[in-house]
Amino acid sequence: MSTSSFSRRTLLRSIAAGGAAVAAPSLLTACSSAPQHDVSNIGKSLAPWPAYVPFSGPAADLPGTADGIQPGYLTYPEKLVGAVAGKPGNGETIRVMTITYGTPPKPASSNRFWAAVNEALGVDIEFTVVPDSDYMTKMATMMAGDDLPDVINLGGGHTLPREAEFVAAKCTDLSEHLAGDAIKQYPNLANLPPYVWKDMGHIGGRFYGVPVQRSAPGNCLWINSDVFTAAGMEDGWTADDFTAVAKAATHGRKYGLGSSNALLFGVDVHTLAFGAPQEWKLDGGSFVHACTTDEYKAALEFMARLRQANLYQPNVLGTSTVDCKTSFYNGTVASMPDGFGALSTSIPNIKGAFTLDAAVPYTPSGGARPGMQRAKGAWGYTVLKKTTPERVKLILRVLDYLASPFGTKEYELTHFGVEGAHFTRNGTGDPIPTALGQVENNVNLPFKYVCDAPQVLYLPGRPDAVTRNHAWQLKIAPMLVRNPRFGLTSETDTRVGADINQLRVDTVGAIVAGRKPLSAWDGVVRQMRDRGLDRIAEEYGKAYAAAH
Repeated sequence: MSTSSFSRRTLLRSIAAGGAAVAAPSLLTACSSAPQHDVSNIGKSLAPWPAYVPFSGPAADLPGTADGIQPGYLTYPEKLVGAVAGKPGNGETIRVMTITYGTPPKPASSNRFWAAVNEALGVDIEFTVVPDSDYMTKMATMMAGDDLPDVINLGGGHTLPREAEFVAAKCTDLSEHLAGDAIKQYPNLANLPPYVWKDMGHIGGRFYGVPVQRSAPGNCLWINSDVFTAAGMEDGWTADDFTAVAKAATHGRKYGLGSSNALLFGVDVHTLAFGAPQEWKLDGGSFVHACTTDEYKAALEFMARLRQANLYQPNVLGTSTVDCKTSFYNGTVASMPDGFGALSTSIPNIKGAFTLDAAVPYTPSGGARPGMQRAKGAWGYTVLKKTTPERVKLILRVLDYLASPFGTKEYELTHFGVEGAHFTRNGTGDPIPTALGQVENNVNLPFKYVCDAPQVLYLPGRPDAVTRNHAWQLKIAPMLVRNPRFGLTSETDTRVGADINQLRVDTVGAIVAGRKPLSAWDGVVRQMRDRGLDRIAEEYGKAYAAAH
């Protein structure tokens, strides 16, 4: 998944899905009671950015770019190298909490993938994996308590109440280990490109996390290209063309448009296609929120019309991410919004049933330039609870192992598992998952959300899909719209941003679902501004000026 305006997910909806909506106020209150810390970077002496030491790995067949267009590999490297000398640990136990978009993993005692990675790391990783739909609830409970895991992944598009304050109060300042040349002790972390650290940013001038890298494309509309092409999709399509294609793809109990509650009818796809910014834009040095723009409101009106025409699968707001993907894979829906990272997991799940593509953004009526979300370079970041310097170094060695790049033996293990058990090689040497590998993998046991290598575009046994998607990345690169607040901190956003976003998300859902009229939007925007949106804009403006 990728980031979106504030949080793609919603606290109340996530809790309601778990049958505990009445608990929301107490969770918010508990989380908001965390000790207050000065998390602003304004006027601080900022820890130097980590040194960048790129890995000299296998040459790409299709070159990438320094700002995040992925290098493409049509075949698997013939010779793998080692990225880590020795095991990071010596039998220690490390408790980890992270998000998952897959099914619950098999227990460690019967999970060969889990056991193999533990053996390679020299530690016993005790995983608590939290389904995306439960993430806000579980994290709020964890943050309010005293029994923290050793390692916590924050992100996945979520914004937690007082997140920065929690990190500054209860997590380890990693600056002395990561800033400047210090990171060279962890060469795979030093291989993370500079934009990833900058998009993660400082908290109170310091580094508290290790970022999980993402490439340039963000949330996009994944389509069954066979269905959409047959329905009339063409290059240079307009919003009207999009509607006509979605109608042609909808018949019986099959729908042109699918979505999950987390992706909110594809709001990121449509608002940027209509020319709205990705959450914020800079206008003469001032920050302007997307919700206050005419383009955002026009996109909501368009989405409501799509829903009124019954082009979305019913009950989008009650559909989990996993169920949405299942509906897309089995042909119930012909499209789904998701991050570009969904490519690598969708290809094997489709099993050749149709051609998978990401749509090129359509042009809205009036000729506005269509845009597409540029992903935050740091999809999330991993923090460590306060502990001893020796244990910090141990965990950083573990993260360094998990960041081993493509073309290494360590990457093969953490991404494909054990040869003969989780994958076998085809005639050209590509690792092809076995039946066991489709159950035991880094989707269901998400080591890759704890820490990961820079992403590459490689799909085992599918060079055609690599070529198609690399060409698509180059095509949409000029359309990518970056959020200027990436890497910046606003104290007001830390305190009330999640509540403001809750109002936005609930209202978008209500308008598109037909429970509220479009005319309600202007009043909600005024409420957002009254609750702190204007103050957040002011603080981001000051933080941006200080950083530039």
